[in-house]
Amino acid sequence: MENIYLLMIVALAVLAIADLIVGVSNDAVNFLNSAIGSKAISFKTIMIVASIGVAVGAVFSSGMMEVARKGIFNPHEFMFNEIMIIFMAVMITDILLLDFFNTIGMPTSTTVSIVFELLGASVAMALIKVAHDGGNFVDVIGYINTSKATEIIFGILLSVVVAFTIGALVQWVARLLLSYNFEKKANWVGALFGGLALTSITYFIFMKGLKGMAFTQKPIALLNGQTFDSLLENQVTIILIASLAFWSILSYVLITFLKANIYKIIILVGTFALALAFAGNDLVNFIGVPIAGWLSYSAWHTAFLETGIAADAFSMGFLADKVPTPTYLLVVAGLIMVATLWFSSKAKAVVKTSLDLSSQEDTKERFQPNFLSRGFVRFAILGSQLSSYVLPASWQAKIEKQFEKPVINLKKDKTYEMPAFDLVRAAINLMVAAVLISIATSMKLPLSTTYVTFMVAMGTSLADRAWGAESAVYRVAGVLNVIGGWFFTAFIAFISAAIIAYFLNWNVKVMVPIFLLIATLLLVRSYISHKKKSDTTKAEGSLTRAESSSIQGVIHESADNIAHVIKRGNRIYTNAINGLAKQDLTLLKKNKKQVIKLSDEIDELRDHIFYFIKNLDESSVGASSFYINVLGYLQDFTQSLEYITKVSHKHVNNNHKKLKFSQIKELKEVDERFERLFNNTRNAFESRSFEEIGIVLNRKKEIVSLVTDKIQKQVERTRTEESSPKNTTLYFSILLETKDLLAAIMNLLEEYHDAFDSSIKPATISEETPDKNISENASENTSEKTD
Repeated sequence: MENIYLLMIVALAVLAIADLIVGVSNDAVNFLNSAIGSKAISFKTIMIVASIGVAVGAVFSSGMMEVARKGIFNPHEFMFNEIMIIFMAVMITDILLLDFFNTIGMPTSTTVSIVFELLGASVAMALIKVAHDGGNFVDVIGYINTSKATEIIFGILLSVVVAFTIGALVQWVARLLLSYNFEKKANWVGALFGGLALTSITYFIFMKGLKGMAFTQKPIALLNGQTFDSLLENQVTIILIASLAFWSILSYVLITFLKANIYKIIILVGTFALALAFAGNDLVNFIGVPIAGWLSYSAWHTAFLETGIAADAFSMGFLADKVPTPTYLLVVAGLIMVATLWFSSKAKAVVKTSLDLSSQEDTKERFQPNFLSRGFVRFAILGSQLSSYVLPASWQAKIEKQFEKPVINLKKDKTYEMPAFDLVRAAINLMVAAVLISIATSMKLPLSTTYVTFMVAMGTSLADRAWGAESAVYRVAGVLNVIGGWFFTAFIAFISAAIIAYFLNWNVKVMVPIFLLIATLLLVRSYISHKKKSDTTKAEGSLTRAESSSIQGVIHESADNIAHVIKRGNRIYTNAINGLAKQDLTLLKKNKKQVIKLSDEIDELRDHIFYFIKNLDESSVGASSFYINVLGYLQDFTQSLEYITKVSHKHVNNNHKKLKFSQIKELKEVDERFERLFNNTRNAFESRSFEEIGIVLNRKKEIVSLVTDKIQKQVERTRTEESSPKNTTLYFSILLETKDLLAAIMNLLEEYHDAFDSSIKPATISEETPDKNISENASENTSEKTD
């Protein structure tokens, strides 16, 4: 039996490494969001500062972690064999749950997941013990640390509302005082803001990042034997006043004499602070359980060798005592966290979700509005209208002026990746999050750093009017989706951990290898799926917006778009015919997703028309008509593909009669002819041989005749031999929509054929590097927008 526990310890060690990777990928949003979103500093500098913060926080992390040892359950109520089952169930559930959220790019709380996993596994084991001993359901309460668990749960839920409200209020006041022209304010204004922000952040470093670490609990001679922790608790007012004075004076000196940008310094220090606190305190969520398991095994194994005590007779009461974590383990954990920070693509996806929801600029909205988001937006509009009746008109005018965004004149021969928000909002995000977490820590109130940082960012976005009429319903829907995901985290963590604990207890020798194998297979599958999706996106290439200001420029610039659409359209049409021929429901289902994705990309291009036209010179307005017509024909093209795909899937999904061999043969003939058309068209656009379009257009009659002939044959079959109304309807629907598809292609080709003039050199975009102040790190962000 000893061997199974040794295997479990080895498994916990491996799971700890995997949990560090998936955990950091999700929690990176906490400290990278503001710096990356504001583009205050280069991406490389942000990562270096965050890495240093993570490494320092991990090395000086608090001793043995409370939550993992005794925060949720009462250790003395469980035996060694039971505690190992709890720990195994928790780690397996945690890895799979966090990896799922990373894959879909949604931020969740590692604190909430570990708390509810421990709670679920502990409750399951307690129920098993009570049932075995013939006790009552009420007896389960004795096994759980109910007061601590309740405090943690309510503290976390309360932090969501408080963080959003305070973030919105502080941002509104800050913008009212500083406006968007904050860099033109007097030096003392920036110095005072810098003093407040840096005081908040440095106090946060002490309270959340350093407080509780091993070295802060040792007596210091200079403090008359007082510990650093007790100093922070007893001298709060003096520390804050002295810190405010020091940072305000230093900020004034930096602004006045060194011409430093105090807002960038705030963001740099704030990023380091949150990274430090994350590693120093959230490390429990990743390695606390495995270390507690290792300590439990060491204690039992020693007792077993000395007294021969069985695993089911060795009490875990010693876990209630403080046991230091070996420094080398913290160093290894820190290195793994830093490596993950640099190389995890899933971390970037989670950060992108947060940035898109808080962006001041237009982004591709990934969330669809729902009745709740529409209701909230209508309520907010009503509230805004009511306030206009209360406030005097002069006040309203002054407020509007402070919230008026400056117009940035950009050169039209360059492309830019604008910051998601400005330096003031980034600084407020960091400052408010730091203050709230510091206050909660000083009051010993539990909270989730993910919930606080995310909700502060959302609150500041609302107050800063980032959620305008064009984006509000999408952004609110996104926030509601994320919050819904948090409740989903708690529920699934509890249920899954409880179920796994039950099966492990049923037969630990058999179920441990089985669950480890299942977890490994799911993680590998997730990795392969994520990589395949990324590779497919890169291979296909997503559609790009036209930026040129002349018709010839747009023709050359949009040629790749047409080639991509034709290539993907060819595959979609062929898959629809093949799916019908083989009755392959899986292929048809996948095909539906592909055509929806293509349609969404074309819709996104249409959404860009406003900005395209606004960017045109007076002499180049003709390019807008050409571009609008091209997008219209592309939309007609995808709508025909969408209809063909939908009716094919519906026919097979409803188990209707298979098409006759003659019908399938005719559809394949049409498909083969269309494939030649698609390939010739694609080659013309890829090689920019627009003169060849005329050759393709000359074959229009031939292809129309082919489709018309097939329709006529089906009419004759229907009159004489056809016996299936569904087959007839499907066949006619596909052929008629194929004619519309052909019309859309030919209209598109005619548009290009008529507009192209080889004697005119197209006005193309200059390839020189964009202004670094505006487009810093564009590559990091644009790489994520291809999904």
